[in-house]
Amino acid sequence: MREIKALLLDLDGVLYEGDTPLPGAVEAVGELERRFPIRYITNTTRKTHGMVYEKLRGMGFGIDYESIFTALDAAAAFLDRKGGSGYFLLYEAVADTFAAYTAERPDYVVVADAYTDFTYERLNEAFRHLMNGAGLLAIAKNRYFKDRDGRLSLDAGGFVALLEYAAQTEATILGKPSRRFFRLACDSMGVEPHEVLMVGDDIESDVLGAQQAGLKACQVKTGKFRPEDLQRGIEPDCLLDSIADLPKRLAG
Repeated sequence: MREIKALLLDLDGVLYEGDTPLPGAVEAVGELERRFPIRYITNTTRKTHGMVYEKLRGMGFGIDYESIFTALDAAAAFLDRKGGSGYFLLYEAVADTFAAYTAERPDYVVVADAYTDFTYERLNEAFRHLMNGAGLLAIAKNRYFKDRDGRLSLDAGGFVALLEYAAQTEATILGKPSRRFFRLACDSMGVEPHEVLMVGDDIESDVLGAQQAGLKACQVKTGKFRPEDLQRGIEPDCLLDSIADLPKRLAG
C-alpha cells in the first residue's frame, strides 16, 4: 500500500475497548503519527469532541485536538451551512453542544444515540415535527456497538429506521457511512480519497462506507468484528488482527 498518504482511524473497537487501549495500539499510533497525517474519526454521539480528546489523551495516545473528527462535528457543520434549527434526540451529556440550534418549530429532527433518553414521549415529539415538514437527519445510523460488558448493544440506527417508517421519509446521514463525512475528513488533510486508508471494526459503516467514498479500507478483527462479517460480500482492502499490525503492513 505504498500509495497511501494519510489515514482515518476509527476509535472504539480499533484503538480501545471501553476505557482500555487495545494491546499495542498506543505504540502503533505513535509510529503512524510520525509517518502519516491522521484523522481520528468516530460516530460516537455520547461524547463531545473535547470529551473524546480527553479520553484518548488519558489513555496515552499523543494526538492533537484538531486531528479528531466526530459525527457531532459534522452535524454542527451541516446546520451552520444550512442556517438550520433542530429538535434533537441526543444523550443528555452532549445536548449543550446544540443548544444554540434548538427551536420550537425546527427545520430538522436530528437523531443521535440518545441512550436512555429514547423515550416514547421524545420519539413521538420527533415524529410530530417530521409530520409538520421537518427534515430528518441521522448523525449516525449504526445498528449496534460493543458495550462495556463485552456484548453488543443497540445503537441509534433502529430508532432512525423507526422514524423513517412512521413518517414515511428518509434520513440524511451525516456521520459514517456517508460519503460526505469521509470526504470532509480527507479534505481536512489536503489529500484525495484514493490516497487514504480507513481502518475500522465495522464492515458496513467503516469498510464499505469508506470504499464507496473512494478510499481504501482495512478491517481489524477487534471491537464489534465477528467472523461472519466476512460473509456479507464486502471485501476489505486488507484484513488485520489488530491496529498493532498496521505499521508493519504499511511498511511493505
